[in-house]
Amino acid sequence: MLILYNPPSNAQRKPILPMSLLALGAVLEGEHDYLILDGNLERDPVDALDRTIRETGADILAVTVMPGPQLNDAVPTCKAIKARHPDLTIIWGGYFPTQHWEACLNAPYVDYVVRGHGEVIFKGLIDALRRGDDPTGLPGLAFRGVGTGEGEVGIGVVGLTDNNSPIHQSPIGNSPVLEPGEPGSPVSNSMAPIPHPDRLPGWPYHRVDVPRYIRSTFMGSRTMTHHSSYGCPFFCNFCAVVNMVNGRWLAHSAERVANDVEMFVDRWGINAVEFDDNNFFTAEARVAEFSERILAAGLQIGWWGEARIDTMMHYSERTWELMRDSGLKMVFLGAESGSNATLLRMNKGGKASTEKTLEIARKMAAYNIVPEMSFVLGNPPDPDEDTRQTIEFIRTVKQVNPATEIIMYMYTPVPLAGELYEQAKSTGFVFPETLEGWIDPSWQEFSQRRSISMPWLNDPIRRQITNFQWVLNAYHPTTTDTGMSSLKRTTLRAASAWRYRLGFYDHPLELRALHKVMSYQRPETTGF
Repeated sequence: MLILYNPPSNAQRKPILPMSLLALGAVLEGEHDYLILDGNLERDPVDALDRTIRETGADILAVTVMPGPQLNDAVPTCKAIKARHPDLTIIWGGYFPTQHWEACLNAPYVDYVVRGHGEVIFKGLIDALRRGDDPTGLPGLAFRGVGTGEGEVGIGVVGLTDNNSPIHQSPIGNSPVLEPGEPGSPVSNSMAPIPHPDRLPGWPYHRVDVPRYIRSTFMGSRTMTHHSSYGCPFFCNFCAVVNMVNGRWLAHSAERVANDVEMFVDRWGINAVEFDDNNFFTAEARVAEFSERILAAGLQIGWWGEARIDTMMHYSERTWELMRDSGLKMVFLGAESGSNATLLRMNKGGKASTEKTLEIARKMAAYNIVPEMSFVLGNPPDPDEDTRQTIEFIRTVKQVNPATEIIMYMYTPVPLAGELYEQAKSTGFVFPETLEGWIDPSWQEFSQRRSISMPWLNDPIRRQITNFQWVLNAYHPTTTDTGMSSLKRTTLRAASAWRYRLGFYDHPLELRALHKVMSYQRPETTGF
C-alpha cells in the first residue's frame, strides 16, 4: 500500500481538488494499491497519516509540495512521520521539489524527488521499488548518490542514465551540508519529457469525495477545478513553470475537455469550471472548438482560465464571441509590469507590452469578460521606480476597464538563468540550502511573494504596495463579490475617494478599520 498525501494548501484549509494526486492515481489504478489523504480535510494530518500507515501497512508515502502553506506543513509532517516509521519510503514531487531538489534530499526524511510532470516517472519508481530494482536510472528522478569516485570532470555531470542522459551532481547540500561527490549527496537525472495528457488515463474521481471540493464562486454556485493541458510555450524568466516544461505545451483535445465538463455537469450538477492550466488559451482553434462544443451541448456553465495577453489579442472576433457565449466569465492574465523595459528583462517573449495590456482591457470590457491581471512589483535593478511605474499603470488600467481585477506580487527569483535572476544574485541573494531554512517565516513570505528580506528591497516598498492595495480595493471593490450590496460599494468608494484621487496611500488606518466593521473581499488575500 502507498499513500498519496496532499498537504494543506491554504491557511483556511479550503478544500481544493488534489488534481496532482488524481493524475498520479490514474496511472496506478489496477497495478498498485494506494489511497489519497488530503490534509485540507484533516484536523491533525500527522495523526491521520500515522493512523493510516498503521492500519494499512503502507510502506511508501508520496507528497505533492507547492511553495508556501504546503511546504510549511510537509516539512514537519514528513519529519514526524519518518521518526515514527523509519522504514517508510518518502517521495516528494511538485513545483518546489522540482526547483529545489537538493534542499529536499539534504533532509534525511525525504528519500526520492520526482521532478517535473511526474506521472510516468513516479509509476516507474514505484514499479522498480516493488520489484526490488535500482530506480536511479529513471529520467526526472533525484536521489542520494553513492559518491562519484575518481576522475569526475565538468560542473556536476557524474554519469549517464541507461538512455545516455546525464546525471547532475548537486552544487550544494545541507542538513548536514554534504560536499559534491560525498557519499549520500543529492544527484539528479535529466528531466523526463512531458507526458502527453491525451495519452494518459482519466482521473479516478472515485478515490476522493468530489462534493467536498465543489464550492461557490462568482462564476457559479457549484464550481469545480480541472486541468486540461501541461506546460507553457514561453520562457518568462521569473516563472517556475519554465524549469518544469522547458517551453513545451501539450493539451487534451477540445472534445475530451468538453466531454469532461459534460460529465461534471451530469454527475455532480456543476455549473462552473475553473481551468487551472498554466496557459489554457495557447491554441485558439482548441479554445474555439471547446466553446462550440459547450454551446452545442447546451451546458449552461461559467468558466475561467489563464492566458497570455499577446496570444489572446490575436484571437478572431468570432472566437471572442464563442468564448463569451459559452460562459467565459474571467481570464487570468500576466500583465506583470507597467514598464516595457521590465517586460523585456522578464523575457516575456511574444509581443508583450503595456500597450497590449490596455488594448485587451478594452476588448474584454466590450465582451463583458473580466480581466484578472497580475503584476510583479519591486523588480531589480531599481525596485522603487519599478513599483512607482506599475502602480501608476494599474490606475490607467482601471480607467480603461474598472472591472479589471488586480493581483499584486513582490518579485521573487526562481533558479532560472536570465537577467532578473542574475541581478538578484549580484546583490547577494541565495536560496536556503535546507528545508528547515525554507520554512523560516521570512522564507515563507518569500514563497508567497510577500517578502521584504530580499537584498534589493526595503520595507517602504512593501508598505507602499500594501497601502496601495487597501486604497485600490476600497475605491474599486471587486466585481466578483456577488454578496456586496450597492450601499457597501458606495460607502467604500466614498471613504477612499480622496486618497485615490490624490494618490496618497500612506497609513490607510480608516480603511483597515472599515474592513473590520464591514468586511469585503480583497482578491490578494481571499481570491474570488
